[in-house]
Amino acid sequence: MWTTKYRKAILTGEVSTRVRDLIREMCGDHDVKIMKGHVSKDQVHLLVSIPPQMGISKLMQQLKGKTAYKIMQEFPHIKKHYWGQHIWARGYFCCSTGNVTDELIAEYIANQNENRDDDFKVEG
Repeated sequence: MWTTKYRKAILTGEVSTRVRDLIREMCGDHDVKIMKGHVSKDQVHLLVSIPPQMGISKLMQQLKGKTAYKIMQEFPHIKKHYWGQHIWARGYFCCSTGNVTDELIAEYIANQNENRDDDFKVEG
């Protein structure tokens, strides 16, 4: 999981579709299997199976770097929000699925737009 810099909601419409297509293309090039994914307006969630010879840090470097470069080239209006070819925030969140099932994580990603947390509300 990684987010846009400043959590700006730039991943909408054609931009989100292009980000998805770029991620699919790059994962295919590196023999990475995408099991589930979700591109929302300011973040990307992926459940992937990577080959043993590839490190997660290398995969994330490729995904964030190449998508940022191509998105900035193809969508000039995004350059108004960002400078220096950096549309992604620093870092990313990654964990293995050893303690939880792949199905549970896939369900979590699929339900990103649903707010099920009734015990934690913010008002005002």
